[in-house]
Amino acid sequence: MENSDKKKLKTGFTTGTSATAAAKAGLLTIISQKKIENIDVRLPKGKSIKIPIHFCEFTKKNARCSVIKDGGDDPDVTHGAEIIVDLYLTEKKNEIEIDGGEGVGIVTKPGLGLELNKPAINPVPKKMIKENLTEVAENILKENGIKVIISVPKGKELGPKTDNPRIGILHGISILGTSGIVIPFSTASFAASIRQNLDVAIAMGNDTVVLTTGGRSEDFAKKIIDLPEHCFVQMGDFSGYTIQQCSKKNIKKVFVVGFIGKLAKMAAGVKQTHVKGSKVDMKFLSEIVKNCGATEIIIDKIQKANTARHVSEIIKENKIDGFFEEICTKTIHHMKKLSEGKIDLEVILFDFDGKILAKKSE
Repeated sequence: MENSDKKKLKTGFTTGTSATAAAKAGLLTIISQKKIENIDVRLPKGKSIKIPIHFCEFTKKNARCSVIKDGGDDPDVTHGAEIIVDLYLTEKKNEIEIDGGEGVGIVTKPGLGLELNKPAINPVPKKMIKENLTEVAENILKENGIKVIISVPKGKELGPKTDNPRIGILHGISILGTSGIVIPFSTASFAASIRQNLDVAIAMGNDTVVLTTGGRSEDFAKKIIDLPEHCFVQMGDFSGYTIQQCSKKNIKKVFVVGFIGKLAKMAAGVKQTHVKGSKVDMKFLSEIVKNCGATEIIIDKIQKANTARHVSEIIKENKIDGFFEEICTKTIHHMKKLSEGKIDLEVILFDFDGKILAKKSE
């Protein structure tokens, strides 16, 4: 009962959801020729969320609508930013184009899974915008195309306060979001949710859990590990804390599952892997590459790589054997130390399409 009077943390919505809401409102104002105050947006996993529209103006052929981004109880630097969409009907029948305007960053370095010299609008928000527009645009698309331009007036000012400049996104913020909503990741609440998840698994009679770095790695893990839903624990950036809790609660076997960015940090012995709290150590990764027999040219490329994803691309292109396996082995080594050797460990490294790059058990 001790938690019953604690305030439940409020979820928010991503910049991608904000842009989707503004785009959908813009299209519906053109169709209805009426201002819209709230809009239902379908999220990537099928649920809907109601988003308030901040500003709305329209003609018969175009509209401008905006949404104020709400980070909930985990506000980041984009919390409170106005996300504007200018939506135009074009002559390209049945085509939806999405572009970035003022304040949306430009991708200047590889390793982000985005096209170079193009706006930093991630694939999930793009897909979300297209799906939400298609739902209401059937008749319009028979005669017209739709062009969506996303802008963030404060984007240039906010960009440098994020990690964007370091990874090569310049002149603005990114339009992000894989789930569409922002779950509060404050340390205390997130640690509590990890403990709770482990307690549920134990209470259900399970002594094996799967620790994932987020929703996507969890989805991929579920396809290959046959365990009940409650055995999957999203540890986020709290890998050290989570494995220590597993040890404390006498969990017998742990699968550690993730992508190259987080696992590269765990392999280097980082216990808290948040992007702001710790950078991927390129010197450490270049040492692994060296031990895999890579040439000096490739070692130098790894040292100068932009992101862990970029490293992964270089490894694949140059067919360096043993690199991904070594990341898994070193991750096991550090997780083993943190769990005082009490847990059987298996580490699985996925690529971004859900293919296994390497897996190791002790």
